Amino acid sequence: MLEHALRLFSAYGYEGVGVQQICNAAGVGKPTLYHYFGSKLGLLETLLKEGLAPLHDALERACMVAPFDRALTALAETTFGFAREEPALYRFYLTLWFAPVESEARQAAEEHHQRHFEALDACFRAHEQASGGGLTGRHRLLAASFLGLVNNHIGIALNSFATLNARSAADTVAMFLNGALPPSSSDGE
Repeated sequence: MLEHALRLFSAYGYEGVGVQQICNAAGVGKPTLYHYFGSKLGLLETLLKEGLAPLHDALERACMVAPFDRALTALAETTFGFAREEPALYRFYLTLWFAPVESEARQAAEEHHQRHFEALDACFRAHEQASGGGLTGRHRLLAASFLGLVNNHIGIALNSFATLNARSAADTVAMFLNGALPPSSSDGE
């Protein structure tokens, strides 16, 4: 049921899919869905919890890498790898970042978004502490900006305009740390 629900949610959005559609796709009756999940929302919560757990666990481990630039690369590679392996789930997860704030789906995803962000923020906080406060309290803004850049690259890749590999992860980190364009090499003449 989870696979069929994910396929339908990815194609039509959470609000665009009814319980009967999920049951028809899975070849089960509504009582089966209600027995195992309680509701469509319960199904969504289970899908997100089980589907995103490997990502969250891997992100927490990736943050332990040192130095800071390697930790960011590990975070990007981990997220890229997950999106590459689970494109339908990650695409759906991305849509939930931008779902209406009060929607049922956004509310169900909020704890996962928060856990994802907190894993990145932990790296920025650790770097701030290690560098003697070099980020001057901007760790949350920088973590959010980095997550936005990573998710933007994933969105572009899921639409076949980029790739998700170690090289693109390193390039994404370099863009974040150094800017999008390298300094021009003019002679000054």
